[in-house]
Amino acid sequence: MAIIKKNKIREMSDAEIQAKLFEFQKELNSERGMLASGGRTSNPGKIKTIKKTIARMFTIIHEKKLGIVKSPKKGEKKQEAKAPVKKAEKKEEKK
Repeated sequence: MAIIKKNKIREMSDAEIQAKLFEFQKELNSERGMLASGGRTSNPGKIKTIKKTIARMFTIIHEKKLGIVKSPKKGEKKQEAKAPVKKAEKKEEKK
């Protein structure tokens, strides 16, 4: 199973994410079981990519739960969180 990009995961519904998460966990367990029994995997880096994808899914699930909206897509400008503070305003704050 291939990795899923974070944008694709964010477009999925909660039920779809849970279903894919279950599939990835099942595949990870089978790969680990194969290694534990002394076998070989077809792709040595597969376990690492599956683990990263699972972690990515858990992160996005948690973000949705908290209502966190991630940064805009490529090409769009990011909005600054704070406006630049002038030197005169800094001096007034210190007094």
